[in-house]
Amino acid sequence: MKLSRKVPLNALRVFEAVARHGSFSRAAEELGMTQTAVSYQIRLLEDHIGEQLFLRQPRQIVNTDAANRMLPNVGKALELVNEAMLAGAQAANETLEIHSSPTFASHWLARNLGSFQLEYPAIAVRLLRVSKITDFGRDPADISIRWGVGPWPEHECHLLGHFSYAPMLSPALAAGAGGISEPRHLLRLPIIGAQQDSWQTWFASAGLKPPDLSVHKRHNYIEQDLCANAALAGQGVALLNHIYFAEDLASGRLVAPFNHHCSDEIGIWLVYPHSRRNTPKIKAFRDWILAAVADDIKRTEPASSPD
Repeated sequence: MKLSRKVPLNALRVFEAVARHGSFSRAAEELGMTQTAVSYQIRLLEDHIGEQLFLRQPRQIVNTDAANRMLPNVGKALELVNEAMLAGAQAANETLEIHSSPTFASHWLARNLGSFQLEYPAIAVRLLRVSKITDFGRDPADISIRWGVGPWPEHECHLLGHFSYAPMLSPALAAGAGGISEPRHLLRLPIIGAQQDSWQTWFASAGLKPPDLSVHKRHNYIEQDLCANAALAGQGVALLNHIYFAEDLASGRLVAPFNHHCSDEIGIWLVYPHSRRNTPKIKAFRDWILAAVADDIKRTEPASSPD
């Protein structure tokens, strides 16, 4: 094999597309080239390495052993070149737009973003609280943080965690109810967000038959931060995640009257398009948030196991 010092990068790009598609015509369509130009680039590369790369058979193109040996490393090399180009084109100061579920945005992300920005001072952050699912084709978001049962195959998805939850209320409300010593005593109080399925999950895990919560309509909130504000104001008992309200529990503003918590299959996920997986600002944020949330889960999760 004779190799000159000049590596034919364009021919390698064409080779990777042909080998991946098994077709000169489909490779030409992807690359915006004519089929003749694709064939010319492949001939140049074959002359360059002194090996035949494809067997041209009726209705198909078959990789030779030489092509199969080259393909994995060529694919990696082109990805590295693409990453280098993205890094080179990156502005000195750029903005990362994050769309986040409301409670995670206000009760975790806004409180912790300072450490990310200290680590990456060239990346400005724009944080938006959103309740709808982000449409990356229409919305300007770079990434989304959403609740749900993932992953979603149309996107890159990283699970941040399944957070434990338990009933929480103000100490004044607990005292005014004559004490809350058993899970059934919660039914004496207004149930905040009573239509959420997680309430029935918690009561069942605590050994109670599914209670009728249909009469609890006064505080029928969906967003957890609204439920928490109502609970802090003494308006009822809310089902809240420990990771968001650890400081309120530690200070006594909220109490969790039972040594019993649970979690479910719903998690919180970092989501972004496959096409942006190598964008430097997204990679930086991904690495930071995965580590930061994992550390906070260790700090805030209840020490004991559910009953």
